[in-house]
Amino acid sequence: MIDDGDPAPDQVVPHPANDDSELPEPVASPPVAMQPSMQNAEKLRILEALLFAAAEPLDEKTLAAPFDEEEDIAPLLQQLEENYASRGVHLTCVGGRWAFRTAEDLGYLLEKHTVTQRRLSRAALETLSIIAYHQPTTRAEIEEIRGVATSKGTLDVLLETGWIKMRGRRRAPGRPVTYGTSHAFLEHFGFESLADLPGLSELKGAGLLSSSVPAGFVMPIPTDLPELTEDEDRLDDPHPDDLDDGPGLFDDDPDERGDDNDLDLDTPDAER
Repeated sequence: MIDDGDPAPDQVVPHPANDDSELPEPVASPPVAMQPSMQNAEKLRILEALLFAAAEPLDEKTLAAPFDEEEDIAPLLQQLEENYASRGVHLTCVGGRWAFRTAEDLGYLLEKHTVTQRRLSRAALETLSIIAYHQPTTRAEIEEIRGVATSKGTLDVLLETGWIKMRGRRRAPGRPVTYGTSHAFLEHFGFESLADLPGLSELKGAGLLSSSVPAGFVMPIPTDLPELTEDEDRLDDPHPDDLDDGPGLFDDDPDERGDDNDLDLDTPDAER
């Protein structure tokens, strides 16, 4: 028989906490390096975790840090590489460092196409304006109007935007290329035709021209010229001087050809 004052055998009686008593310290689980009998699958899981959490590729020394010093992780990395060979991400080694990368055949899914806004330089804007109002025009004519040399890069930028195009070749010495505006130029600036370009009074009102215009100044009237003019040839038309008409004057006697140093070659001005 059990006394009423005694607790039942299966009853737990709480004891008041003693402030002077010390709680036992928790026992930490042994690190990975202390587990040499770890299974191969568990080692692969550890390598996966390290590689996925890394912000940059890891070398083998860093990946081997959690394991025993005698652990050779090269076979583990090779096995892990084989496991991911058919998945959406691949384990790759570049420069001795390992990292997960998107499979090459799925790279297109992560491509992001953006349109970069690029402002034209002052030289490009001036060149575009001259071509719009004076087309068809050549590079030499553009330089004559601007008063300075025009860099080929300026024309390349305008050609890249699609706002100008090469129309043909001027029937003049050297057969220079003639330039004109394209349909994309009209679309971008909202013009129905080149006749909608601002005139003299409109440019003055917008503050783009000085109020004191020189006497005799004539504003060019741009017109749409879908066809080549009389003084233009097609770009692919050969010039008669470019054709091979047979032996030249001095082809029979090489001694009469003269020295190339005697030729008077014009050196082009420096381009801006």
